[in-house]
Amino acid sequence: MGIVSARPTPVNDAAAKGKAASRLVSRHQVAGTAWRRVLLRRALQVLMLALLVGTACFFMTRWLPGDLATRIAAGRYGYDLVGNDAADAVRAELGLDQPAWLALLRWWGDLLRLDLGTSLVTGQSIWREVAHQLGATLDLAVTTLVMAAALGLPLGVAAGLRAGGWLDRLTVVLAVVLGATPPFLLSVLLMLAVAVQLGMLPVAGDDHGGSVLLPALTLALGLAAGLARITRGAVRAAVGSPAFEFARTKGLSDRQALLRHGLRPAAVPVVAYLGVQAVLLVEGAVVVETLFAWPGIGHALVHAVFGRDIPMIQGTALCMGLLFVVFNLLVDAACLLLDPRRRMEGDAS
Repeated sequence: MGIVSARPTPVNDAAAKGKAASRLVSRHQVAGTAWRRVLLRRALQVLMLALLVGTACFFMTRWLPGDLATRIAAGRYGYDLVGNDAADAVRAELGLDQPAWLALLRWWGDLLRLDLGTSLVTGQSIWREVAHQLGATLDLAVTTLVMAAALGLPLGVAAGLRAGGWLDRLTVVLAVVLGATPPFLLSVLLMLAVAVQLGMLPVAGDDHGGSVLLPALTLALGLAAGLARITRGAVRAAVGSPAFEFARTKGLSDRQALLRHGLRPAAVPVVAYLGVQAVLLVEGAVVVETLFAWPGIGHALVHAVFGRDIPMIQGTALCMGLLFVVFNLLVDAACLLLDPRRRMEGDAS
C-alpha cells in the first residue's frame, strides 16, 4: 500500500496564494473604509462645531448684563469719554441696533465667507491676530510636549518593567504630588527659583530665545507626571500579555520583547493621552500664559474679555473649538496606524 505524498499540488498552492491575496485586499479595503469614516466624521464635526460655537458666542455676548455698546465704547475710549454718541456709533458698527436673528444671519454669512471681522482694540484682522497668537501657543505646546516626553516616557517604561520596585513607587509618588500641584503655584515657585534666585531664564515675555522654556517647564512637569503614570500602566499591560510571554520563551530579553511585541500596543493609550493633553495645552494654558506674559491665544482671550473685544472673543473661541477637532483627528489617525484592530472594529461597527 503506497504512501500518499503530503507535498502540495500546484492547484492547492495557487488556491492558497489566491486566498492570501484576497485577505490582503480585504484588509486594505477595511483600512480604507476606516480612514474615510474617520475623515467624514471629523469634517462633519468641524462644520457643526463652527456653527454651534459661533452661535453660542454670539448669544452669550449679547446676553451680558448692561448695555453692550456702552461697555465696548468704554473699553475703547475710556469711561470718562463715553457718551451717547460714542455708544450709538459702536451700536451701529457692530449691528447691535438690529434684531438678533438678522444679526445672527449676517454673522453666519460672514463666517461662511471666512470673514471674522476686525479687532475693536487693535483694528487688525481677526485672522491675523489669531494666527500670530496661535503660533506662540503652538510653540509653547510643542516645547511642553517634548519636555514631558523626555521626562515621563523613560520613567514610565522603567517603572513598568520593574513593577513593585523602588523606581515604580517613586514614580507613583511623583505623579501624585506633581499632578496635585496647581499650575499657578508651580509657576510662582519656578519663577522664584529658576529666574529670580538663579537668574538662568527670563521671568516673562517673549523677547528672548529662552523665554519659552520656563512656562513650558511649568506645564511639562505636571504633564510628565501623568504621562509617566499612563506609560507605566501601558507597559505593565504589555509585559503581562501572552505575546510578551511567548517572546520571552523564544529567548528574547525584556527590552527586545518590548520593542518587538509590546511597543505598539503600549503606545496607543500614550498617544491618546498626549492628544488630549495637547488640546488642554492649547486651550487651557490661560493661567500660565497670563503669569508669564506669553502672547498666546489664551492670554489674548483674557485681554479680549477685559477689553470687550467681541469679534476677538468670537474668533478665538471658534479657533479653539476647531483645534479640538483637528487634534482629535490626529489622535484617531495615530491610533489607527498603531493598532490595526481598531480598523477592523471600526469596519465591523
